[in-house]
Amino acid sequence: MESNSTPRGCGPNVDSLYYNLCDLSAAWGIVLEALAAAGIIFSFVLFISLLASMPFIRSSRQRSSVPLHTGFLVCTAGLFCLTFAFIVGKNFATCASRRFLFGVLFGGCFACLLMQCVRLNILARRNSGPRAWGLCLGALGLWLVEVVINTEWLIITVVRHPVTLVTATGVADRATATPCNIANQDFVMALIYVMILILAVVVASLSIMGGKHTAWKKEGALVLVASLLSVCIWLAWIVMYVYGNERTGGPTWDDPTLAIALVSNAWVFIVVYTIPQICCLSSDDESQQDYEDPHLSDRVGYETILKEQKKNTHNMFVENKAFSMDEPSRGPKFVSPYSGYTGQQPPDQNHEMIIPRATVGSAVNSRGSTPPAHTHASGTGLQRTAQW
Repeated sequence: MESNSTPRGCGPNVDSLYYNLCDLSAAWGIVLEALAAAGIIFSFVLFISLLASMPFIRSSRQRSSVPLHTGFLVCTAGLFCLTFAFIVGKNFATCASRRFLFGVLFGGCFACLLMQCVRLNILARRNSGPRAWGLCLGALGLWLVEVVINTEWLIITVVRHPVTLVTATGVADRATATPCNIANQDFVMALIYVMILILAVVVASLSIMGGKHTAWKKEGALVLVASLLSVCIWLAWIVMYVYGNERTGGPTWDDPTLAIALVSNAWVFIVVYTIPQICCLSSDDESQQDYEDPHLSDRVGYETILKEQKKNTHNMFVENKAFSMDEPSRGPKFVSPYSGYTGQQPPDQNHEMIIPRATVGSAVNSRGSTPPAHTHASGTGLQRTAQW
């Protein structure tokens, strides 16, 4: 009898709590199990890639978003892990984790996305974003609100409201309620704060498109697409979980509905938002001037100052040169008597080479003349005679 009750694909030693993980007749469990396991591995690889890309992030405005990306990846990996709690059977541990972690993990993801929208809105309008620690504190505060709500709700519904059970003899017995004893409508109502976060992300991502710095609108578009797809997923699973399952498959479809919602939304976060964001962190864009480092702008300003100084020096040189051209001439320029000599020997060796000599205020007779030469100094009254 025990061997006949074991599903096909599961071993005889497998506990009945884990039949959905190996039951070949329940294909949804095996498919979701494979997708969730792949998502966990992929999230870990992206987490390592994010940490490895930090040394290559040159802009401080891009580096400030790394803590938010890290928290977002951790919560997304938690969504993949929580999927197994909906695949396996129900007991106190799995039901408590379902009720508590469903809203907490989604609240962490959308809190990080909302703070990313705040950062991108400031960058799109001022081109200078807030500090990383401020963004982290904002996301932590938004996430802690959901933690407090789920903790209080879980305590109130489980501890303070026990369930009255009627035994076979007709005697009423009050037993402690389990986290599994909850209506579908109550489960959805406990997630109102997460729905508010989703709508806030959609509105905030739309406002990014109104900024004047277009370089940041690309990241805003990624957030907008991811949030809109999340809205569609949440509308689908809420309608099926509250209304559709009662009319079609009954309660047996409740766990697959929530598991599909977790896996699909987590993969949307990975494919639509996380992978493009990590690629944009270290990529060289055409709009890199909006991402330039402040030290780079200081260097550009220094080079501009040097160019201005060089231009002023050139203008001063031109003005000084023009001033020197206006000065009066100081007389004829002295010309050396050897300026016409090229250093080449004349072709005729018998021709006598005559070296010109400079004469200042006197008449010099040529070589070989015998008559004396008389030189008169004008204006002095003196007469000097020289014999050549």
